Amino acid sequence: MALRLITFAPKTTSGAVTHPGAMLGDAEVLDLTAAGLPYADMGAIIAAGAPALAAIRALVANPPAGARLPLSAVTLLAPIPRPARNIFCVGRNYMDHVAEGDRTRGITNSELPKFPQFFTKAPETVIAPGDTIPDHGATGVTQWLDYEAELTLIIGKPGTNIEKEDALSHVFGWTIANDVTGRDLQRRYGQWFKGKSLDGSCPLGPWIVPADELDASDLAIQLWVNGEQRQSSRTSKMIFDVKEILHHLSKGFTLRPGDVVMTGTPEGVGYAMVPPQVLKTGDVVKIAVEGIGELTNPVG
Repeated sequence: MALRLITFAPKTTSGAVTHPGAMLGDAEVLDLTAAGLPYADMGAIIAAGAPALAAIRALVANPPAGARLPLSAVTLLAPIPRPARNIFCVGRNYMDHVAEGDRTRGITNSELPKFPQFFTKAPETVIAPGDTIPDHGATGVTQWLDYEAELTLIIGKPGTNIEKEDALSHVFGWTIANDVTGRDLQRRYGQWFKGKSLDGSCPLGPWIVPADELDASDLAIQLWVNGEQRQSSRTSKMIFDVKEILHHLSKGFTLRPGDVVMTGTPEGVGYAMVPPQVLKTGDVVKIAVEGIGELTNPVG
């Protein structure tokens, strides 16, 4: 099984004390601080890179007894609770998603983007696995809250003007994100930032799988709402793959360790369904990405 890096808070504390860790199977976690690893948090592990991963793998292979905790005794947080600077996103990056969006606007002959379409989400939007996604309906902020399952990468090595053939060497690892969106806000303001940056609109996790343990070029990516499957595709159907994304994003712009890059969502989003479906209080959204795991969050 691939190494799964986590950030957690012991349930015996207020939640203000967080620790970097690693999963031990599906029922235990390894507290890397208690195991003596000299890295205070996930950001330090990412910055250290290969030496940190080697040390963690050695500890996972022979975990100290005093550093093992039952999963039931901890709360999993987003693996990077607060990204280093930003959350970079790619819009309209699956062919069928482009087509379904065009259909809602009466466009029958879709034209695929010639270049990646970038936008950002505010870093403070990040919430943990299991945290509640605010529906924002009671306050009248949005009436069209939607979901988007996304393969997400974490930058591990800084780089500017990254060549395609070198791009994957800048990836520390893979995780899952839900690009929760207020569709009415997205259209009202004529750009995407406002509709994409509502509080609690970026569930992230549940962990990071190191890049050298997973080929993410052709993974199944799926999403369910209340057990009903809404999205099912493969990452190989991206218009712009990870190499292309990082090549364009880094042109004249330095990517730094801990930066989060979301790679786009496949078809099956709620606003394009007939009739359209919105997220509402009581819904439960589950995303699964092959080789990584599952990210589940209620709406309320």
